[in-house]
Parts: sequence; C-alpha cells; structure tokens
Amino acid sequence: MSVKAKRIVVKFGSGILTSPKGNSLDKKQFARLASEIAALVKAGHSCLVVSSGAVAAGLDALGFKERPSDLASRQACAAVGQSKLMRMYQEVFGKHGLSVAQLLLTHDDIDSRMRSANAKSTLNRLLNAGDVVPIINENDSVAVEELKFGDNDRLSAEVAMLAEADVLIILTSVDGLLDAQGKVVPEVRDLQSVSGLVRNEKGRLSVGGMVTKLEAVNLAVEHGISTVIASGRRPDQIPQIVDGGSVGTRFLAGKAKKSVKVQKAKSKKAA
Repeated sequence: MSVKAKRIVVKFGSGILTSPKGNSLDKKQFARLASEIAALVKAGHSCLVVSSGAVAAGLDALGFKERPSDLASRQACAAVGQSKLMRMYQEVFGKHGLSVAQLLLTHDDIDSRMRSANAKSTLNRLLNAGDVVPIINENDSVAVEELKFGDNDRLSAEVAMLAEADVLIILTSVDGLLDAQGKVVPEVRDLQSVSGLVRNEKGRLSVGGMVTKLEAVNLAVEHGISTVIASGRRPDQIPQIVDGGSVGTRFLAGKAKKSVKVQKAKSKKAA
C-alpha cells in the first residue's frame, strides 16, 4: 500500500454491479468492492464512488426484464432503483464501520460556478470526516445525459476534477483497452495514438461502451489526473491500481491533446 494518502475516484459501471441476468443488484459484487474501498479508507486514502446501477436496480420492480428503450421508463426505473442502490451500499460499507453519503449531480450542477463550489465543499466535508464514502450518481430521474450517452463515464471525470483527485479508476466488464490482437494495452501516454483501438460495443445494461470511457479519460488526463480502466469483475484490482501495479490500462496524466476524436474499431468484445 502506498504511504502517501491519495484522493481516489472509483467509477462502477452497471455491468459489474448487476447479476448475470442483469435485472437485480449483485450483492457479492457490492460486498467485494466495498471491502476493497474500505481497506483503502482505513489505510488513510480518501475514496469517492461514482456509481451507475440505479436503472438496473429498478427494472424488476417495474416489471422490465431488460433496460427499456424509452426515456420515461428508464427515468422511472432510476427513481425506484436509486433507493435500492443506496441501501445496498449502506449495508456493505456498514459492515466495515463506514457510512455512505448520497450525492445526485447533473452536468448543470458542475457547470454552474456556485453549485459546483457547493458540491466541492460538501465533498470535502464528507471526506474530512474520515469514515464516510460519498456515493455519486447522476440524477437520472430528471437528467438525461448519462441515460442516453455515458453510463456516468463523463460524470466520473468531472467528479475527479471537482474533487482534485490523484487518480480516477473506471471499472468495467473488460480488462482494459485492447489492442488489435485483443491484448490489454498496459500504458498510454498519447491518447490520439490509441483512439483507433476503441471498440464501440457495450454490455446489455451499459450505455456508453469504451468510446465514452476514452472521452472521460481524455478529460481527466487533461486536468492532470491519471486514469485507469480495468475489470471490475476481477478481485483486488482497486488496491493494485492504487499501488501502481500493472493492472488494466493506465493513462498517464499530462496535457493531452484536446478533443481527441474517438474512432470506432470493430470488435465483439463488450465494454
């Protein structure tokens, strides 16, 4: 474990939080991920979770077997599922003596100088408490950006910037950015050089796929935040990433080229 305390933002995609059937939350996954986050908090790090999963959590209650296509139904599922999502987080983190705090944000909140300042102050106060893990999601019952485009990928980068994080970890259903041979690219210094590798496919309950993840990476590294894309289904990925281990694809912080154009490569792999 690194001696230097870090501020870490971890984004959980819908695909790693749900059961194999995709219409309920996977409690074993929540328990494992919470255990890894709790270990970091107890080691002195500050952790924020940007969580998808509200829509998936509400599917069963409203009688849907899969993610609905119309916006009103997706927002209704999110409205039902958000409370289920937070109860799950409260239960799994509570077993480690940690409390959770819910923050529902929209991109307008972050774009507004006053509201973003208020959100930043709230986050700092929660993290200073030492035993609270903020759980952040887009306000899906009223906002539409993530429901349509990004499965909270961009929001995770915006939160990392707002929180002045040291690292952003995006956990998904694949092991990282894959090259033309299907092998994980371990490290990226120039986003433009790998943009053509990005697959457009996504999981059944996901929204953005790898395309929006690279766009989120671009935003984060432009603002000096190293970012890692890795599998959320493999154990101990989070602590290894924080320790600087060779896990997933690590995108080094620095002034990336602005507005990197993401090309969509063909692949059967899902992000």
